[in-house]
Amino acid sequence: MDFSFLSKYYGFFIDGTSITLFLSFFGVAFGVLLGVLLALLKLSKNVLLRSFAASYIEIIRGTPLLVQLYIIYYGLPKVSGIDFQDITLGIIAISLNSAAYVGEIIRAGIQSIDKGQMEAARSLGMPHRMAMTNIIIPQAFKNILPALGNEFIVLVKESSIVSVIGLHDLMYNADTVRGNTYLPFEPLIIAAVIYFVITFILSKMLGVLERRLRAGDSSN
Repeated sequence: MDFSFLSKYYGFFIDGTSITLFLSFFGVAFGVLLGVLLALLKLSKNVLLRSFAASYIEIIRGTPLLVQLYIIYYGLPKVSGIDFQDITLGIIAISLNSAAYVGEIIRAGIQSIDKGQMEAARSLGMPHRMAMTNIIIPQAFKNILPALGNEFIVLVKESSIVSVIGLHDLMYNADTVRGNTYLPFEPLIIAAVIYFVITFILSKMLGVLERRLRAGDSSN
């Protein structure tokens, strides 16, 4: 195998990796914010709000990310009349997709907290919203941190799908190098190695954070 092309095209992989990380970070960040909202809606006593959240989660989880990406890419500018940048549309699609999965993770985390926590907070005169914000959700996040970390890792790999709308992420740039060098295999190996390094580092960082949280719990 010939990897001499790297001396000329290494910049393509660096630029692509930065776009991939940018998409993944904001996809998870907005996905968590929307996921919290969806989790609270699904736990709401209001039937309409609960039904809306449940329907959204089922639809998103039941359809491919590629289809959702195309709908956002072609449909949102047409419906809104706004000329979005491609990277903005990519972040929107990834965030909306991630929110459905994160919402279920957060819902499960909230329900895992002992009901006595909420009862104790309410008995002290704390409003439900304040108790949820200051007591329940922080504890839930600690419990679901591993699952959220895994969602971020999965999203890093799934973000490669944005290459189909022309975003110059890692996968798109690897394909560009393949076309320029007429090497069908080697650029893909480089891309695979980069994806592995990213996910490996994230996994190790997540493991360190989990151990610190467990150590903090045991010391309390």
